[in-house]
Amino acid sequence: MAAPSAQPDPSAQPDTGCRTDRRTLRSRQVLMDALGQLLKKKEFDDISIQEISDEANLTRATFYLHYPDKAALLQAMTAARFGEMLMNRRIGPRQCAGVLKAIALGVCDYLAKASGCPSSLRKMPLERSLIPAIEEIVRVGAAELRLPPGVTPDTFAATLAWAIFGAASHWAQTPNRKPAEQMAEEIESLLRPLLQSFTPV
Repeated sequence: MAAPSAQPDPSAQPDTGCRTDRRTLRSRQVLMDALGQLLKKKEFDDISIQEISDEANLTRATFYLHYPDKAALLQAMTAARFGEMLMNRRIGPRQCAGVLKAIALGVCDYLAKASGCPSSLRKMPLERSLIPAIEEIVRVGAAELRLPPGVTPDTFAATLAWAIFGAASHWAQTPNRKPAEQMAEEIESLLRPLLQSFTPV
């Protein structure tokens, strides 16, 4: 199963080289960085959009040009950080089992890290940010597989993504849990037969 060598920033539009696009990318990144800094000092629920805008040296109007509310910004920040974590796993093309383990380990690591965040972040439904990132990787790989009749790449991607996230989420909430590497291997061993049952296109 092929996988992209890099994850797109889910919070931003592609940079086409246009000055406006570069400015958009920069503003979104600055807003995410500002929220990240504020979260080191305060709970998410206690942070206002004005505080985020001030920390980013941007106006409230600029904030609303990019995000409808602070929850959307938080989701974008979470997705971007998770994407970076997956990139750091150096997922290579045409490494089916390796891709599964890399994704699973990335999810385990991210969830373990999130468990040490402020209480409001621990309660955040991370699947809204993580599942789409996982699905995108799987969807690319699905294009190289001959799926059963009636099964779309989207359904295949959603099934694998939720399976990985569900197992990793259960692991993250387990006291005295096994090492992340071991859990990732377990997830990969469970899902590998599914992928091996499909023939290449």
